[in-house]
Amino acid sequence: MGNSNQRRRRTNSSSIEAVAGNGLLDRRMLLGHGVILAGAASAAPLGSLTGAAAEPPAETLTEAPWSLEPGAVIQPYQLPSRFEKDVVRTVSNPSGQPSASAAKTPHHLLTGTITPNGLHFVVVYGGVPDIDPDKHRLVIHGLVRRPLVFTLDALARYPMVTRMTFLECGGNSTLLFSPQPLQQNVQVLSFWESKVYAQILPNGKAYQFYLLQEVKSYITQPSPGLTLKEPGLYEISGIAYSGAGRITKVMVSADGGRSWAEAALQEPVLSKAFTRFRMPWRWDGGAAILQSRAWDELGNVQPTRAEFVAKRGELKTVPPVAAFPNQHFNAVTSWAIDSTGGVKHAYA
Repeated sequence: MGNSNQRRRRTNSSSIEAVAGNGLLDRRMLLGHGVILAGAASAAPLGSLTGAAAEPPAETLTEAPWSLEPGAVIQPYQLPSRFEKDVVRTVSNPSGQPSASAAKTPHHLLTGTITPNGLHFVVVYGGVPDIDPDKHRLVIHGLVRRPLVFTLDALARYPMVTRMTFLECGGNSTLLFSPQPLQQNVQVLSFWESKVYAQILPNGKAYQFYLLQEVKSYITQPSPGLTLKEPGLYEISGIAYSGAGRITKVMVSADGGRSWAEAALQEPVLSKAFTRFRMPWRWDGGAAILQSRAWDELGNVQPTRAEFVAKRGELKTVPPVAAFPNQHFNAVTSWAIDSTGGVKHAYA
């Protein structure tokens, strides 16, 4: 009984230490047992987040019908549950017209760092090829001393390695060069491709090529496409990554950048790979602007939007969602939350 009472005192939301403005809480809440956020964002249904902490059942528990009868037959290749039907990519050219086609990852519906095969970002210009592995060849020729042809069987005889790494289009978040916020979900805002590879900078010069994927982060929960159902405890979560190495720190703000607190980094933290960050937050039901800012092991810092625009510029007009207005964008991204729990893109 003594231990039970002590546990209740530790999980009382009124005793949780605030570390920054507008309800950001100490990241140590997420370390160790982490029971204080049980039943909050981690158990929320797709498309929504609930802030209610875990409570005793309001009625007598009964066995669920699915547990009283045999389940479905195991398939040779297992498919996602039917309850995951909304966890799909946004497709730009579903009818296969003769133009570019893209499929964008639903990051607001994913909670880990591994993207399932079927949800990878893809852009193609001639449709998805149907390649027979037995007929596929890798050819090395041109300005080489010894041209070579490899079959897949021959390649399979060489030593292999497995690596976790991120894959990002060079024009990722290009729409955020817009002079005004765009009210689309995180899929549309985050993953698109740019055809502009000679960007004109504010000083009148241009990059001939710009291929480095700079340090970047953004919040995926909550984000546009999700809704906060009621005031209470939530977990702010997102991904950070850098083409220069490991992520060393992510700071989170709930008041538009006026105050910041350090988020917890979820292991593993690997070089040039997605790193999941997490931050406990008590939403009081009022307006909030959520932001994240990342650092990598070489000391590179994700720029604020003002810093980015001063260096790279911005568009003069709001681009169409399907446009290719510029190239890689890695500035701090802001999500504005209103009193209804709605989440929108904002500049702050």
